[in-house]
Amino acid sequence: MSAVQKLRNMLADPDKFIVCPGVYDGYTARIALQEGAECLYMTGAGTTMSRLGMPDMGIATLNDMRDNAAMIASLSPNTPLIADADTGYGGAIMVGRTVQAYIRAGVAGLHLEDQVVSKRCGHLKGKQLVDAAEFTCRIRAAVLARQQTAGGDILLIARTDALQARGYAEALARLRAAVAAGADVAFLEGVASSAEAARLVADLAPTPCLFNNVPAGVSPDFSTREAQLLGFRMAIYPVLALEVVYPAVRRAVRQLLGSGRVQSVEEDGKRWSPRELFEVCGLAECVKFDRAAGGTGWLEGV
Repeated sequence: MSAVQKLRNMLADPDKFIVCPGVYDGYTARIALQEGAECLYMTGAGTTMSRLGMPDMGIATLNDMRDNAAMIASLSPNTPLIADADTGYGGAIMVGRTVQAYIRAGVAGLHLEDQVVSKRCGHLKGKQLVDAAEFTCRIRAAVLARQQTAGGDILLIARTDALQARGYAEALARLRAAVAAGADVAFLEGVASSAEAARLVADLAPTPCLFNNVPAGVSPDFSTREAQLLGFRMAIYPVLALEVVYPAVRRAVRQLLGSGRVQSVEEDGKRWSPRELFEVCGLAECVKFDRAAGGTGWLEGV
C-alpha cells in the first residue's frame, strides 16, 4: 500500500485521529520514526530555519521544500508524510508544478494557503491575503495537476489565514469554496478557542478538518484527545522538534563556553556515543545491506 493510500485509509476511519509530529530534517524524522510515529509533518518554518538559517517569511523556494520533503519521505516510504507547500510558489501553472513535484517526491499530503507569495508564518501578525477567487484557483490547479500525474495521488489540504484579518465568515466561505473545488481536508489557521473549533468542524461537516498546534501561538494548545473530541480528524505539530532543540543546544553551547565541558541533557547524566546516535539513522540496516551485497568494510563489526 502506498503512503498516500495509507493516509487516505487513516482519514476514512472515523475512530482514527492522525497525529503528525513536526520534523524538519532527516535526523528529527528518524527520531520520530524510531518512536513509532504513524505519520510525519514536514514544517515549512523548520525547513526554512534548518536549511537556510532564516525565519519563516516566504524565503524558502519550491526547490528547498521539495528537496527536503523528498529526503524525508525516502526514509520510510510507507509512512505518510504531509508537507507544507506554502502558497504553491506562484500562479496556477506554478501551483500545478509544485503539486506534481511533491507527488514525485513521495509526499502523501500537502497544504496550500491563501496568503500572498511573500507569505509569513501563520502565527505572526500582518498577513496579507490573495482574494478568494485566486485562492480557489490555486486549489483547482492542484486538483488538475493531481489528475494529470500518471499513477500519482496526493491528499490536498486547503488552508486559509483569513480568520484574523477578515473574520470567521470569510474564512469559512474560503474553505467551503476550496472543498467544492476538490480539496480533501480543511485547515483554518489561528483557531482562537474550543468553541470556534467546534463551530468550524460542524460548519464544514463532513469534510475532515486539521488542527495546527503551535504552543505560544494564537491558538489554544489542545492535546490530541481534546482536538479529537472537538471533531478534528488530524493535527500537525510544526514546532515540536524546533521548540525542544533550541533550549537543549543553547544550554550545551553555554556549558562548553562557560565551563569548558558539556554536561548531559539527560536527567540521569547519560551521554550518547556516536554509534548510538548513528543507530537512530539506520546504522544496523546499512551494515546488513553492505554485507548482503558482498561488501567487506564492516566484517569486523562497527
